Order: sequence, then C-alpha cells, then structure tokens
Amino acid sequence: MSNIRVRFAPSPTGFFHIGSARTALFNWLYARHTGGTFVLRIEDTDKERNSEDFLNVIYDSLKWLGMNWDEGPGVGGDYGPYRQSERDAIYKEYIQKLFDAGRAYEKDGAVWFKLLGERYETYDDHRKKTVEKVKVAPTVIDDLIRGRVERVEDEDFVIVRSDGSPVFHLVNVIDDIAMKITHVIRGEDHLSNTSKHVELFKAFGAPVPHFAHIPLILKQNGPGKMSKRDQGALVEEYQRRGYIPEALVNFLSLLGWNPGDDREKMPVAEIISLFDLPGVNQSNARFDDKKLAHMNMTYVLELPPDDFVARAKAYFARHGTFAAGMPDENYLREVLLLSQPKIKGIEDLPGYTEYFFTENFPLNEKAAAKIMGKGEPKTRLLELAGALKTVDFSNDLVIEEAIKKLAADKGLGFGDYQSIARLAVSGTNVGPNLTGMFRVLGRDRVMARIERFLARQ
Repeated sequence: MSNIRVRFAPSPTGFFHIGSARTALFNWLYARHTGGTFVLRIEDTDKERNSEDFLNVIYDSLKWLGMNWDEGPGVGGDYGPYRQSERDAIYKEYIQKLFDAGRAYEKDGAVWFKLLGERYETYDDHRKKTVEKVKVAPTVIDDLIRGRVERVEDEDFVIVRSDGSPVFHLVNVIDDIAMKITHVIRGEDHLSNTSKHVELFKAFGAPVPHFAHIPLILKQNGPGKMSKRDQGALVEEYQRRGYIPEALVNFLSLLGWNPGDDREKMPVAEIISLFDLPGVNQSNARFDDKKLAHMNMTYVLELPPDDFVARAKAYFARHGTFAAGMPDENYLREVLLLSQPKIKGIEDLPGYTEYFFTENFPLNEKAAAKIMGKGEPKTRLLELAGALKTVDFSNDLVIEEAIKKLAADKGLGFGDYQSIARLAVSGTNVGPNLTGMFRVLGRDRVMARIERFLARQ
C-alpha cells in the first residue's frame, strides 16, 4: 500500500447530491489506482441541520455505488474518531497551539487567525468602514489539475465563532493534518478557500497536502452549477428507479475525466487502472440525463440472466408492483428475460409487462386507432385465430412458422398479422418478441384474449 491518503468529507445536511458522489468517486478512484487509503470523514458540526437519516443516506449511497472506505465510521482506523462532532478535544488542542505560537487572538468574542506581515489600515468602500490589512506575499497553490494558482489573504479571519464553534476552514485543516491526508481532491468551488487553508497548514508547521480541484458539474439546461433542486441531482433517485450502480459510476467517472480515447463504457476495474489526476479536465462538465439513461440501458442489456432477474424482483418488491408476489417463479423469470432486450431500464418493467400478470390490462386507445384504421385488421385476427388453434405454443419457431405460412397463403406479410395480434393480446403496439410473448402466455390465454378482443370490435 502506498502512503497516499485521500478523504471524502460530506456533511449530513441533505440528500446525497450527484456532485458529492462524483467527488467521492474521484477520491476513491485515486486511492484505488495508487494503492492508497480512502478515508470517510463526516463533517457534522452543524447541529441544527445535521440528521442521522441524511447520514445513513450517505453511507447507503456510497455502499450502493461500491465505494468502500478504508477508514471511517463503521470501519475504524488509527486517526479517529471520524465524525467532527466527536473531535472537540482535538480541535481545542490545535487551537491552543495557535495561541501558543502567537497566531491566534480573541476579538469580539471570537477567535481570529493572525496573518504574519506588515499591518496597515485602509478604507473599504464595499463595507463602508476602515479595516486592518496585512501585507503578505501571494499564497501559491500548485494545483494538480488547475496548475499554478495565486491567492492573497490580506486580512485576519475568524477560526472560532463567538458561540465557541470552530469554523469549517479550521476543522478541515486540523482533520487533514491529524489524519495525515496527502491529497485533497475536491470541487473547484473550494479553490477560493485554499489560500486560508495553506496559511493554517503553515502556521501549524504541517506539510501542505497536494491540492486537486475538480471541475464543477453544470446543470443540464442553462448556466450554473447543478444544485440539489435540479432534476436528476440526487443519487437515491437512481437507486429508487432501479439504475445499475456500475452504470452511474461509469457515467460519473466521465464527468470531468477522460481516459485518453473515445471509450465510454468501462468496467470499474478498468476505470481504476486508467484513472489519474492529469486526465481530469479543467473545464466544467455538463450533466446529461439522456446520456446517463443510455449508459444505464447498455448495462441492463448486458446483465447476466440471474443478475437481471434478481435486480428486477428486488425492484418489484421495493415498489409493491403487481408482480411482487408472483408465486410462479419460472413464469416470472420467463417474462423478465423476454423483456430484457427491449427495455431501457428496470423501472420500465412494471408498465412493460403488466399484461403478463392480469387479464384486466388497459387498451392503448391511440395505438388501437392507428392499427384498426388501416387495412382489415379484424379479418386478419380472425384468420390468425383459426391458424393458431392447433399450433404447439411451447416453441417460438413453430409459432412463427405458422404465422408465416398463413401470411404466404393469403399473399400477405408477417407484419399484416403482427400489429393486430399484439394489440389484441397485450393492449398496446410495443413489447417483446411476438412469438416469445405468445409462448410465455400460452395458447389458452392468447386465444381467449383474441376472442375477447374480437367480441368488443
């Protein structure tokens, strides 16, 4: 194992955002690529907004995505505790170090961090008052993604609020020092904080970690960063919809990173082997839910049969659909595997397969109007009913040959019978292979549905 240590430090103040998942993923990929350590640290000092429910969503989402952590809550490690709410004694010890070094002082009930340099007063037009400034050299950040970045901190800043709670900048740096974090990989929106952090690292006499600020994820339509309110922004939404987690990981890995060629669909092991920080883009990445849906579809199509059936059954059980309690496991399996090549996602299965589980399925009026308004569909259906009466329904090919023979005898094509047959038996004009559908439903149910449909016309 290498000495590289990275961390993901979420706050349990809301549902798990896709941007947070991407940050966690880039840290996890870098740790796995380098043989380093991935630390999960919970920034739960905001007592008013923190929630154990939100914390459990973070844990559950990371596990669902396959991002196991090497140190952190539930796992342990040498540098815990891994929740900031449990680290007060550590923070007090480090704050005292700053006082002892003359780098902290109290003012207006708060504790301030003291910059080193020549001090002078100037009038601040924006704040409409005179403020004390400090002449300091620019802080240079050799960012592994952004390159050389210079920032100037020219005013002392608060590190402990008047209510006694330490601010984000301070606890963030203290935790990174105490947990021996070597690489800080985080969103570009944190770049403006980094000069404060570098000054704190130096004041503590600690090595400054390598920084890598990854590009933002832009909302799908319009300008600006994707927020928790934007469509498709929450990880648990994809979990609820039955998305394949490996598909979401694959998609997220390409939001701001390029493997160096045109490859898009890659197994996680391959992404790990290729991922490195020089391949991360500087330009922001735009979220595209259509691309994600397509990526998910390719994963669904390639699932091994047993895996697909297990995921589908879990989705049915979670959503309480009509197929959730299907006692005939073999029948359910036949229906699911017949549908797999045709669906875009597991969430489509309930609507796509409803007529396999009930005789009270709806009739798609738009499809019916289109099919019934062309040619002589009722005559075709009567002919088909007659031809299928003695056919062996246990074999797709036998059913197909029977329909083809009927069509040839009448001087017609297979399609002349297919549309009306599908409508009569399923109530719609889309679905799995027709002969496969007939085989799974069985001759008795198919014939009964055709007769019922004819009686209504």
